[in-house]
Amino acid sequence: MPDETVKDVVQASLEGGIDWFDTAEAYGKGLSEKRVAGALQDLGQEPGSVVIATKWFPVMRTAGSIRRTLDQRLAHLAPFAIDLHQIHLGIGGFSTKRAQVELMAELADEGRIRAVGVSNFSARATRLAGRVLERHGLPLASNQVRYSLLDRRIESNGVLDTAREMGVTIIAYSPLAQGLLSGRFHDDPSQLKRLGRPRSLQRAFRPRGLRKSAPVVSALQAVAETRGVTTAQVALRWLVDMHPGVVVAIPGASKVAQARENAGALGFELSEAEIETLDRASQAFR
Repeated sequence: MPDETVKDVVQASLEGGIDWFDTAEAYGKGLSEKRVAGALQDLGQEPGSVVIATKWFPVMRTAGSIRRTLDQRLAHLAPFAIDLHQIHLGIGGFSTKRAQVELMAELADEGRIRAVGVSNFSARATRLAGRVLERHGLPLASNQVRYSLLDRRIESNGVLDTAREMGVTIIAYSPLAQGLLSGRFHDDPSQLKRLGRPRSLQRAFRPRGLRKSAPVVSALQAVAETRGVTTAQVALRWLVDMHPGVVVAIPGASKVAQARENAGALGFELSEAEIETLDRASQAFR
């Protein structure tokens, strides 16, 4: 994505009331961090005016690389601080999760990062991370996991219940199921031909997968039509309103229109009846 497009997307997000940006070391080998920070600076944002979250990539590394790569993270994001540093993926690495979280805790103790989060941690691993941080007098801030109306596994595998019990925020990535919940592939299946890998290889994007998710999309479209909003906005809003104070959503945006649409989900709340309707329509994905 060109720098100017990044700037435009960030500007549209800010104008829509979004002040939290999630990036990662693994996104373009740090290029995403640089571009987000650069765009924010160009738009006149100052340290403290926005929240920045990034992630350390564990694959083929020891926990010690968290410290060794921190200066690079800070340099890429300068002048902004790391408000939330997360352990990416939740798999891989030559060190245990305990050692990884311990290293994060040390950096927080030193004031080099402000909060510690994890990603794709199971309920058991989340509790372990919480115990490690508790010894440092720190809370576990978040667990970033895949969660949407088409992937509700965290509701049945203990991850959501554990987060609620511990006061850990669930950061829902892929909240639109890689675009499926926008309804565009159901409305026009010919768009599937333009998909690149890996989406084109996934069952969800094949005819049988579209048939399975069709009732969910239809329910979303019905609510959206009544509300005068988009299907995607309803899908985002359901995550937040279904679990108030527990779940936040991080939809991606590669175009200004997408950023504006995402921000538009902040402008309304679903009723209990609407939440229940969507809940029932997506029971097959729990």
